[in-house]
Amino acid sequence: MSLIDSLIEGGWLKTPRIIEAFRKIKRVDFLPKDLEDLAELNEALPIGYGQTISQPLVVAFMIEQLQPQPGDKILDIGSGSGWTAALLAEIVGPEGKVIAIDIISELVEFGRKNIEKYNFVKKGVVQCVCADGSKGYPKEAPFDKILVSATAKELSSAWKEQLKIGGRIVTPINTSIWVFLKKNEKEFTEIEYPGFVFVPLISK
Repeated sequence: MSLIDSLIEGGWLKTPRIIEAFRKIKRVDFLPKDLEDLAELNEALPIGYGQTISQPLVVAFMIEQLQPQPGDKILDIGSGSGWTAALLAEIVGPEGKVIAIDIISELVEFGRKNIEKYNFVKKGVVQCVCADGSKGYPKEAPFDKILVSATAKELSSAWKEQLKIGGRIVTPINTSIWVFLKKNEKEFTEIEYPGFVFVPLISK
C-alpha cells in the first residue's frame, strides 16, 4: 500500500482537496538525494542543519487541522525542505499565497529549489523568506492561516496579531499540536492534541 493510501486508511487524510495535493506533490522531491529511497517511510527524516522533514502522518494531521482553502494567504513557519509550502500552494491555488519562512538560509535555498520543481515560486504563489518565524511576517500580514512546523514554548503574540479574525493557527507547543481559532481581537478558541514530537523552533 502506498504511503498516501495508508494515511487515508488510518484516517489521517480525509479532505478530498488535501488528498489530491498529497498525491500530486511528491515527498521524494523534497528530500536530500541520499534519502530519496526513504520517501515512502512514515517517519521524519533529516534534511541537515539539525532539522527534519516532518513525518507524513503529522503533516497530514496538521494540514487537515489547518483547513486551507483556495485563495487563502498562509504563513508557513519552519518551512525547511519546502514540502508543506508546496502542499499548501497546491491547495490555495493561483489566487492564494504561501509565505514560506525559515531562519536557516541554506534551508530556505534548498526549499526554494524544491518548491520550484512545481513552478509555485515563478507563478508567485510561494514566496520563500529567510527570517525569524517566531516574529511572524508583518510585511504580508494579515494571514488567513498560520502553520508552524517546529515546537515553540508558547504561542507567539506576533502570530496572534498577524492572524485575521476567523483565521486559525496550527502549531506544536512542547509535545502537543494546538489549534487556535481567532474569534475576535482578544479571544481565541484552543484545541490540544497531545503526543507529538518536533524539532524546536529556532528564534533570534
